[in-house]
Amino acid sequence: MERFKMIFQYFQSNSESVQNGICGILALASVKIYNILDFNCPCLPMFNMVYGMGIMFVPPIALFLCGLMVNKQSVLMIEEWRRPAGRRKKNLAIVKYMFSSVITRAMAAPVVWILTSLLDGNCFVCAFSGSVDPDQFPGFANGSSAEIQTLLYKVPCKEDIMIRDHPSRKAVSRYLKCWSQAIGWGILLLLVVMAFIARSLKPCFDQTAFLQTRYWSNYVDIEQKIFDETCCEHARDFAHKCILHFFHNMQNEMKVAHLTNKKAEDKEDHLHGITDHEQVNQLLKMWYRSKPPLCVNHATLRQHVKSKCNTENNDKQTDV
Repeated sequence: MERFKMIFQYFQSNSESVQNGICGILALASVKIYNILDFNCPCLPMFNMVYGMGIMFVPPIALFLCGLMVNKQSVLMIEEWRRPAGRRKKNLAIVKYMFSSVITRAMAAPVVWILTSLLDGNCFVCAFSGSVDPDQFPGFANGSSAEIQTLLYKVPCKEDIMIRDHPSRKAVSRYLKCWSQAIGWGILLLLVVMAFIARSLKPCFDQTAFLQTRYWSNYVDIEQKIFDETCCEHARDFAHKCILHFFHNMQNEMKVAHLTNKKAEDKEDHLHGITDHEQVNQLLKMWYRSKPPLCVNHATLRQHVKSKCNTENNDKQTDV
């Protein structure tokens, strides 16, 4: 139990690990879904190809979209790309890094689905049974071209009366499954080689730009998380004060309750002077349109605030 608790705390504390965990769960779910669902080839001309390719590529599209939806960084990436520049300049390198990270994680489950279907081979047999050259199989030597084509489309349906006892049915099925598995293993080998090359060559290049981009990408994620937590804390205190004003008839009881809890009196006021509906809306508007500069120097921050106030005062005088 303690081990599972430690794993859960690890995933909860690290946003990147959370995304990797979700990516792994989707990949495992794709294999499980493929094994559970029962796919029956229609064994009809013009439908085999559509059905086989549909089973092979339509679910991966849905899994890819699910991977984008559950990845919080996809929303942050779009917000970072579309946000007004304000007092903080945009860094397209961060957007590119987040885009590559989101796409890489979202592609894991679709790739696993496609590889599973290729290694299984049934979808490939269904899709391309009608494209096999009948001259390669002696069992199709006799008969008209229309009959041979019909029999080829019936190959995936081994229980069909027309093809069940045909001597070349298993040969065609094995032939197509060999091609399917060869393609699947080829794609898997290509992906492994690409990952190996990328992993091996990565230390050979200067990592300065990569480290900086990764740092600020994590910063955007953590900043949004802390902002949401601060908003919740502010909203809780704001709601608490509004309720106290609403129940003004219970003011004495409230005072007694506060006197019995000295810690509540010493609690820091998280409203920071924002005590009005319009002020809260203005604060959120300023956060979206003009995020604070990435600098914690108090003198610099005061200078930015002073310049902001002067700009607002000039705008008000201009309006007057």
